[in-house]
Amino acid sequence: MKKQVKIAISIVAFAVVVAGAYLANYLNSVQTYKNAVDEISYVHKDVKNISDGSYIGECDVQFIYAKVKVTVKNHVITDIELLEHRHERGAAAESILKEIVARQEIDVDIVAGATNSSKVIKKAVDNALN
Repeated sequence: MKKQVKIAISIVAFAVVVAGAYLANYLNSVQTYKNAVDEISYVHKDVKNISDGSYIGECDVQFIYAKVKVTVKNHVITDIELLEHRHERGAAAESILKEIVARQEIDVDIVAGATNSSKVIKKAVDNALN
């Protein structure tokens, strides 16, 4: 009976160690993600200097990813196609693409409730034009 108790305690201890390691790894990933979002900045403040063409850009901060295709004609953004958007609750941020086209600038207002997705989508557009 004592041998079975020792085995059970060993199994529980092992499970606790594995769970602790998983939790530590997850918390590290969350912090890395938060830092990546906080460090996002935009290079292209003025799109008038962009040559005509279609450009692909992406931004990946672990939990959120966006890939876009930006079309420029006569130094004007005419279309932005969202090719991929991996997110949790950030679908509302997709509406900023129309705002970027309308205002001809990347740094438009973020969508409340989808702040991080807004930043990632805008950075994907910025990267496309880079």
